[in-house]
Amino acid sequence: MDKAVWQNILDYDLIKLGDNIVIGLSGGPDSMALLYSLLYAKKHFLDFNIIVAHVNHGVRGEDALADQIFVEKVAKDLNLLHYSINVDMVQHGKEMGITAEEAGRELRYGFFRDILKNHGGGKIAVAHNKNDQAETLLMRIMRGTGIDGLKGMEFKIGDIIRPMLNIHRSEIENYLNTNRIKTRLDKTNLMPIYTRNKVRLEMIPYIESNFNPNLIDSLWRLSQIANLDSQFLEKYSKEKFKNIAKIKNKDKIILDIDLFGAEDEAIQKRIVRISIEKILSGLQGFSEHHVNSVLDLRNLGTGKELNLPQDLIARTSYGNLIIEKIQDKEFQDFNYSLDLGHNQFTNIDYTFDVQILDINRIKDIKMGRYVKCFDYDKLKGQLAIRNRLRGDKFVPFGMRGKKKLKDYFIDEKINKEIRKEIPLLIDGENILWVVGYRTSDLYKITEKTKNVLVVRVEH
Repeated sequence: MDKAVWQNILDYDLIKLGDNIVIGLSGGPDSMALLYSLLYAKKHFLDFNIIVAHVNHGVRGEDALADQIFVEKVAKDLNLLHYSINVDMVQHGKEMGITAEEAGRELRYGFFRDILKNHGGGKIAVAHNKNDQAETLLMRIMRGTGIDGLKGMEFKIGDIIRPMLNIHRSEIENYLNTNRIKTRLDKTNLMPIYTRNKVRLEMIPYIESNFNPNLIDSLWRLSQIANLDSQFLEKYSKEKFKNIAKIKNKDKIILDIDLFGAEDEAIQKRIVRISIEKILSGLQGFSEHHVNSVLDLRNLGTGKELNLPQDLIARTSYGNLIIEKIQDKEFQDFNYSLDLGHNQFTNIDYTFDVQILDINRIKDIKMGRYVKCFDYDKLKGQLAIRNRLRGDKFVPFGMRGKKKLKDYFIDEKINKEIRKEIPLLIDGENILWVVGYRTSDLYKITEKTKNVLVVRVEH
């Protein structure tokens, strides 16, 4: 098993040289097997720091205290840094309006992350295994999960790693027996008092006895198939999101409602979830019902609004679907000079890459919404970006006369609230480009052009 854990570390890039790894050590069989397999990896393959962390959840009285003492002794005997904390997960659950299980998880990971913060960062290693994955899938299936839920837990997500995720519990038990590793027994794990316990103690044995003796392996295969499909759909949806989103920052996402509506409903739902995650860094509190309600909003016409969890609203306006945080925040004007190369700024969600090329070197450049070329020799003064100002005018590509920027925005049905956030590429005299929209006719490439300004924008 030691080598299997090490192979997982390599295959899934779980641990790097010098990493701080906090192990949530309960003293139970799974966590003790994880501890010793990581000690083996540290001794034979890779130098990293192991920190033991134990949480007494305040629900098992003397047994929990005995677990705590056991873990402290294990850490001391192995000369490992150790932290422990006593909490009341039942009371915390009541205060937060969540189940005791959810409260316990919240308290555990909060404690683990506090430890990592004090040590300059790192990762949390947890002892979930193939059997835990099977239990998770069955619980999600009973709740009516989708393909993302069917992929189950992952070897690495954020700061959490699961080096034993594909290892069967029978292998873990054999490892402990072979190496004579002592463990503690949480008697509540043998009682069908929680949903997960009921699945482990009652449902899985029944299915194995009556339908499929290889249920654990079958569910593992299901999770891997779902994970592969989910990764593709997520990658595809993120590419579509990138093209459909007109504005995306930590407070607001604005989607082109026509481009959004042209996608399949399955992709629309993923784009809505991606938008929410961009703002909130997660989907906690959101269900399929909320996502469907946002999709329904698109069909109700402009000016409609929907309240969502965590102080979000979704609304339609001028051909846009807008998902944003409700907050009082004044817009800050911006004006930045652009240099050759990569340009990134603190308070706008755009980056600019600027090049100057000979006209003969641009034939392979693929023009697009965020990639434009201009006649460099027509520039006057310093190249810069700024937000719009009162009275701005420019000569839209294909036109001869100047047009008020305000009128252009109105004609293009660009929402009032985002107009001030759209960067304008300027020189010392004119607007070259309303970024993401129209360029100026004054700087277009002609047969007389010798040098070309190439601007690529990431947004």
